Amino acid sequence: MKTTITAKKMQIPQNFTEYAEKRIDTRLDKFFGNDAEAKIVISELKNEIILELTVKYNSLYFRAERKAVDKFAALDDAIDKIIRQIRKNKTKVEKRLKDTAFKEAFAEPIEEIPAYEVIKRKKFKMRPMDIDEAILQMNMLDHKFFMFTNAETGQINLVYKRDDGNYAVLEPDNT
Repeated sequence: MKTTITAKKMQIPQNFTEYAEKRIDTRLDKFFGNDAEAKIVISELKNEIILELTVKYNSLYFRAERKAVDKFAALDDAIDKIIRQIRKNKTKVEKRLKDTAFKEAFAEPIEEIPAYEVIKRKKFKMRPMDIDEAILQMNMLDHKFFMFTNAETGQINLVYKRDDGNYAVLEPDNT
């Protein structure tokens, strides 16, 4: 598995890079093939390490974000969270992961999760607006996210409020 580590406003010691590559290979390699990519982004905020781990394999993305005092603990927690995501969605993802991943990893039986049920559908008209107006609309509606047509690009975008209090925009990549 290819591992990329990026640091924001801090230095990454070589021993952490080696530790991260080894932990990801030993814990996650059994689920993913050699084509998988793991990306780690580390930053420090108020004496706390924030670690984001994203694993991309085929068209599947697994993401975990963990905060800890120690970057090693944050990495281990993030890996554990991704393994829990895989376990929780076992029946839905096992066809897309390595064939032997679940035979090796889960000897004990796992309870089956029923299929997802859509309980509501909603249609609404979207008018073009900029990102600031979309955030304002989302906040006025007291929603966690807001879908809108971006006035600059003409594409459908989604804005949401992150756990850290900032905002993020999801945009389609049609390349």
